[in-house]
Amino acid sequence: MSAALHALGAAELGPLYRRGALSPLEVARAVIAHVERCEPALQATWAFDPDGALAMARASEARFAAGQPLSALDGVPVTLKENIATRGVPLPLGTAATTLVPAADDAPPAARLREAGAVFIAKTTMPDYGMLSSGLSSFHGARGVLTRNPWDLSKNPGGSSAGAAAAAAAGYGPLHLGTDIGGSIRLPAGWCGIVGFKPSNGRVPIQPPYAGRCAGPMTRTVADAALAMATLSRPDWRDATSLPPADIDWTALDVDLRGLRIGLLLDAGWGLPVTPETRAAVQAAARRFEAAGAVVEPLAPFTTRAMADGINLFWRVRSWLDISALPAERQTLVLPFIRDWVAAAAGFSTAQLFHGYSQMAALRDAAVTACQPFDFVLSPVSPVPAFPADWAMPTNDPLRAMEHIGFTLPCNMSEQPALSIDCGHTASGLPIGLQIIGRRHDDLGVLRLARAWERLRDPPRAWPAI
Repeated sequence: MSAALHALGAAELGPLYRRGALSPLEVARAVIAHVERCEPALQATWAFDPDGALAMARASEARFAAGQPLSALDGVPVTLKENIATRGVPLPLGTAATTLVPAADDAPPAARLREAGAVFIAKTTMPDYGMLSSGLSSFHGARGVLTRNPWDLSKNPGGSSAGAAAAAAAGYGPLHLGTDIGGSIRLPAGWCGIVGFKPSNGRVPIQPPYAGRCAGPMTRTVADAALAMATLSRPDWRDATSLPPADIDWTALDVDLRGLRIGLLLDAGWGLPVTPETRAAVQAAARRFEAAGAVVEPLAPFTTRAMADGINLFWRVRSWLDISALPAERQTLVLPFIRDWVAAAAGFSTAQLFHGYSQMAALRDAAVTACQPFDFVLSPVSPVPAFPADWAMPTNDPLRAMEHIGFTLPCNMSEQPALSIDCGHTASGLPIGLQIIGRRHDDLGVLRLARAWERLRDPPRAWPAI
């Protein structure tokens, strides 16, 4: 085998296990050893559990020996973002203000992976309450942990699925599970050069559900993300917002690009300006699709500053209420950036709150209307590349906290599937993410276009060595 065992994809492992050419125990040991080598520098995990992972791998090995694997993910190493409950493990939610209580049961995505026979390696880090596009966290910071970007350890992996993105880029096994409410899968995926898929809202059952919130795979390849979706999209009654079960062949990733109408969005309408390197990389990707037969047309900005500010206000009030409900001594443990961000919410009126809430629907309608003429839309994931590791946001300013999510936020509000995939690097070697947006419920279409991009682009750079 040319690749190191820890770097093998999920789509590669199943056939090797079935032929007896490789065992889940061998792979689990290789991943554990790799994590132990890299973690002193990367600091992407929490609740790292080698003994538990080896026990799950032994059980998988026995199933393969008996010819009775549970699924295509049986024996595949996975990590799960720390806000996805796994039974017996507390949920810190990235903040030192949390009281650590072991979870009583698996959340739906974790339950599906456990039922499929996946091997749980670790939980991955996130910022306080998932409310930052950063790896900065009062809980992990108290442990001396600052999650870093594998491409440049002085840079931030992004967030809120910070550890998941860093772990995927560093090769902590093939499959990592994140969550996304405004870009929390796609932004760190873009900054770490991996595939990050935010499915249509409700496609992957989640607990607790919330407006715009999704769980999805973070991987090195589109094939692995698609393989994960076959398991993650199975139904769970606990999510009353989930979509009905659908018969989707997640492995059917071929697509004919000829005649597809693709919109090209290069201006979000608000927020940070797109850097010249990012713009050039996304435009170059669009030209590749055009050369392959797609029809690429410019898409004008469709979101406004009023929409962004309204949603920001609503989120600040929600977080202020949550934090204010804590005992006073625990409130002081929340990351200062978050406390500064929510502080003004105490003075907002009910009219302001209602107006802010209404902007989610306004943004949803604007996004659906703008994207409807196209089969897909291409855009940057972030207007800027990765930022310093100790910053809370690309602006590092609580009064300008949302300036980088103009391209990602609309898809959460509109419930459209969207995916981040690498489309180049800056002159300093930092990844640039291309966002592929599909119509609502066309999750497979987005994965197909991403797979087509993997074939169209130049061979990607070697993954970073930690």
